[in-house]
Amino acid sequence: NRIAANFLMWALIAFGVMTWFQAKKEIFPEVSADVISITVPYPNAAPEEVEKGVVIPVEEAIATVDGIKRITGRAGEHVGVVYAEVRTGYDVQDVLGRMKSRVDAIRNFAEQTEKPIIEEIPIRLQTMSVAISADTDEKNLRAIAEQVRDGLQALPNVTQVDMAGVKKHEISIEVSEDTLRQHGLTLDQVAQAVRVSSLDLPGGSIKTSSGEILIRTQARKYTAPEFEEIVVLTRPDGTRLLVKEIAKVVDGFEDVDLFTRFDGHPAVVVNIFRSGDEDTLEVAEAVKAWLKDAPQRLPHGVKLEVWNDLSLLLKGRIDLLLNNAVQGFVLVYLVLSLFLRPALAFHVGLGIPIAFAGGLIFLPMVDVSVNLISLFAFIVVLGIVTDDAIVVGENIHARMERGEPAKLAAPRGTYEVMVVAIFGVFTVIVAFMPMLGVEGVGGKIWRNIPWVVIPTLLVSLIETNLILPAHLAHLKPEKPLAEMFFIVRFVVRVQRAVSGATGRFIGRVYRPFLEFALRWRYATLAAFIAALGIVIGLVVGNWIPFKFFPRVEAEIISAKITLPPGVPVQTTQEAVARMEAAAHKLKGEFKGLKGEPIFKHMLSTVGSQPFKVGFNPVGTADASNIGEITLELLAASERDVVADDIIAKWRELTGPIPGAVELGFLANTSNSGNAIDILLRGSDLTRLRKATEF
Repeated sequence: NRIAANFLMWALIAFGVMTWFQAKKEIFPEVSADVISITVPYPNAAPEEVEKGVVIPVEEAIATVDGIKRITGRAGEHVGVVYAEVRTGYDVQDVLGRMKSRVDAIRNFAEQTEKPIIEEIPIRLQTMSVAISADTDEKNLRAIAEQVRDGLQALPNVTQVDMAGVKKHEISIEVSEDTLRQHGLTLDQVAQAVRVSSLDLPGGSIKTSSGEILIRTQARKYTAPEFEEIVVLTRPDGTRLLVKEIAKVVDGFEDVDLFTRFDGHPAVVVNIFRSGDEDTLEVAEAVKAWLKDAPQRLPHGVKLEVWNDLSLLLKGRIDLLLNNAVQGFVLVYLVLSLFLRPALAFHVGLGIPIAFAGGLIFLPMVDVSVNLISLFAFIVVLGIVTDDAIVVGENIHARMERGEPAKLAAPRGTYEVMVVAIFGVFTVIVAFMPMLGVEGVGGKIWRNIPWVVIPTLLVSLIETNLILPAHLAHLKPEKPLAEMFFIVRFVVRVQRAVSGATGRFIGRVYRPFLEFALRWRYATLAAFIAALGIVIGLVVGNWIPFKFFPRVEAEIISAKITLPPGVPVQTTQEAVARMEAAAHKLKGEFKGLKGEPIFKHMLSTVGSQPFKVGFNPVGTADASNIGEITLELLAASERDVVADDIIAKWRELTGPIPGAVELGFLANTSNSGNAIDILLRGSDLTRLRKATEF
């Protein structure tokens, strides 16, 4: 029934195309980390004090909460953080609620600790960043960055935008102890006066004959002049003491050591994230379109540069899939045309788009998006979907060559190899099914592969056993050579010559060798067992090295430095400046294929390490003793030197930095984390530090 087969084929293609345009496209699968953090600020406390007064009480309180897999604590200056990994199968919000009850019941926190913050750690999916640089002061630069942030957030396709590498706004009230004594005040009294005078407070309602009137006090202060007019004290004679008479009000930024420079100029980085069902490519296009007109709305001298554009990875993977699919169809058609009829080869190759379209239909059903992992799965299955179609098509062609009519050869040829085709597909499906049982965050990511491969193979099985035979059943008999066009006649002659040569090879070489192998079946079995043993020996003997992830050439490299805690920020700035100078020397050492500098942009940060590779919940917090420089290299196709060589030269030019606790140069690329992590545990911190030196 050719009509039914065509209807099924076009239905699969139509629904597949519709799903492609409606599917969520993202760089990486959206997953939750299943990690809960408990953050307790402890101002002006050393790490040792934070450990005893914050981290240990929290760890002891939540140690017996059901559903926790691992607890990790981090004690830093001014803050303590405890991370709890939730076991697979437990509801994160349920575990969070029970942890909150335990933490709220803690009574042995150190004095001066602030209210604990308990939250689930999200894994936000960044699309790209925009570096805003200008030679201006910090206040104006932040105002420009806020203007850019608000403009991007107003776009219909963009919902999550935040700023990085910039200090937070802060209004500080500075009062001296002598002034307090002069007026008979304490610092708590001043703080209480400010607290009660800067708030929005509902005051109830009044019922009147004309209706109900809501009463609300709106007195929250937002600027320094407003805080200066707050009354601290009212004397018996009616005179008032204002904040501005006893204190200095500073409208500025929080007192942290954080400095960011982009290509040598003060900068702020605006990060754009994809959320919900937003399309990564649409978000990137909307941002780039807005940036084209943005300079006209900003002051002169402000530069906007797209930085760390991860959407290019997704676009590149989609282009790779489409190119491979087209090339696969063409190659299948050309190769099969050498052995089978060109029309038959075309219908066999048609199985590629049909199977892919059918596989796309199932993505929303199993909550899988179009991302780097699922696209990789489509590329993997590309070489498998036509295998059964080739077997079925060749068997039908063999029957037709023996004179059997197409309408009989198609169903009989299909039925003859149907069992082999079905078991072949299900064998591959079984091989991918264990990936559905992987637990943890990795399991949420790797499930994308089997949920693409399995539906695509099942659809290819339907196409092979229902659609393909119906098409081949209506093939017309080949015309005699004399009635064909010259070009078609030439192609048919080439095809028949290749097919005849293949037949002679089968009859003279392959069949005798097969008969010999069947007669000496035990020797054949022993030979295959020996081959298997050799392969196992090559892997076990490390002749074939094992890597969980293949090495991918990086386009982002970075250098991170950590100095001893408590060093002046000027020391960190000097170390970062030294690494910057070494990075500039790289331009003289390496060039692109067209003679351009080896890197396009440089982002340097003092007081933070924003481009830490991978997901590490126990990350490095902002501190005056850390710094980082990140370089955006030319694309791999635009240079003849690898990132590792550039990193080695950068390290050599930088040289040793006195006092550095840690100095690392690395490539930000696809990786599975460190090869080996060593955790040292003990009660004596001094001995632990000495042990790390070995």
